[in-house]
Amino acid sequence: MAIATVLSVGLIGLKAFVVQVQAFVSPGLPYFSIIGLPDASLSEARERVRSACQACGFPWPQTRVTVNLSPASLPKRGSSHDLAIAASVMAASRAIPIDSLERTVVLGELNLDGSVLPVNGLLPIMLRVRERGIQRVVVPAANLGEAGLVEGVEVVGVRHVGELIRMLGGRATVPDLPSAVPDADAGPESMEAAEPPGDMAEVLGQEQAKWALQVAAAGGHHILMVGPPGSGKTMLASRMPGIMCPLDEEAQLEVASIRSLCGTLRRHGITDVPPFEAPHHTSSMASLVGGGTGVAQPGVITRAHRGVLFMDEAPEFSTRALQTLREPLESGFVVLSRAKGSAWYPARFQLVMAANPCPCGMHYGTGERCMCRERDRMRYFGRLSGPILDRIDIQTNLLPVGGLGRDGGGGGEPSAVIRRRVMEARGAARERFAATGWSCNARASGEWLRANTPGQALALVDRALAKELLTLRGADRALRLAWTLADLSGLESPGVGEMEQGIAMRTRL
Repeated sequence: MAIATVLSVGLIGLKAFVVQVQAFVSPGLPYFSIIGLPDASLSEARERVRSACQACGFPWPQTRVTVNLSPASLPKRGSSHDLAIAASVMAASRAIPIDSLERTVVLGELNLDGSVLPVNGLLPIMLRVRERGIQRVVVPAANLGEAGLVEGVEVVGVRHVGELIRMLGGRATVPDLPSAVPDADAGPESMEAAEPPGDMAEVLGQEQAKWALQVAAAGGHHILMVGPPGSGKTMLASRMPGIMCPLDEEAQLEVASIRSLCGTLRRHGITDVPPFEAPHHTSSMASLVGGGTGVAQPGVITRAHRGVLFMDEAPEFSTRALQTLREPLESGFVVLSRAKGSAWYPARFQLVMAANPCPCGMHYGTGERCMCRERDRMRYFGRLSGPILDRIDIQTNLLPVGGLGRDGGGGGEPSAVIRRRVMEARGAARERFAATGWSCNARASGEWLRANTPGQALALVDRALAKELLTLRGADRALRLAWTLADLSGLESPGVGEMEQGIAMRTRL
């Protein structure tokens, strides 16, 4: 009788914590139990582990087997602990040396035939392992590419539980694996390359909208584009990541950790291009902010972290779904509470909304082609509530493009040129906010803005407040826009012209 301990790592949201997997083989009637707040999928590990161990020739103990997952106060979920449970039982049964896995984290899901399947969320797990100073990690072979992204930790890939037993000095049978099991030699280069965003030069006309997107990218502002169908709203929005500042190393790891948790890292890889998410207008509230049973899973706003959340046909989204964006737009994160625990997810995204001017989409110019009644138009756009619109820094109108041009091409500036100006403006803002830690004008506090904006520019804001053209929140956002316009113009602070333009960009009138 002995107690064997193997380390694994669990996740609550993006927060990883080390789990001690202890197995105790004791006299008694044959029984296998897992304790320590496992969820349903983890409780089912009993059948997976027993079958996988027997598939490699290990005689399952015909006694009582108890596996404890510590700390018992934290919920454990998923199948990533399967391999650690199998290793602890075999160590307690003396099939492998009991101390062979000291200071080693073991991760992997088991098939009934003993093959080891990949797991989601490995990147945040690896970062936590390195932070704890653990030197060795055993992972599924299919996860070697992802695990190799974190330096300073020895990574061992296994395709079958029998390979782990042999590696630790035990005896095991390793059957021929089906071709569907990924090759153990897969490395970081096996990540698929992310598809680059389109170029702004491909967009015909719409110079005002392009300028508005450039200001939004430079200052981290939210934007609403209103125009008839076919005016280029979706095309413009999809090209916004191409004019935004590249992600730094910290941001790349943060975005990659979210994608790892969602199981999409292999499709996107590690890239400095900000993420772009475009949910359908029928998306539910849970799919936007996150949800699910047990510990809530991340939603679209978290997958758009450090990038763009594009909501096409914004008035068609349900009112409840739109209202859930109010808190994340202000705080930059979302906390999802469930009976089994709360999960914290980052949600610092730039919101890009697109809408038609009316249900038929033809209420522009003289409005002669519009077939909608006035109350239908008011009801349609009224779905975007005042509190939501007050959080949108920039509102701009788009009109149909008048012609194709000589060669049928866009003829505008390419994204690379616009991106350089955006990066220069962001650099000026970072230098100005070096002591505060703010990365862009959209993060600056109202107190700082009011204390450092010239008096003549502030007087314009006071007059707009007196006429009720701006709310207090809108005043701060107009100040942020003015500072961004100053950065794009190479000015040290905004003047009257930048302030007037900042106030004008707050409304489509």
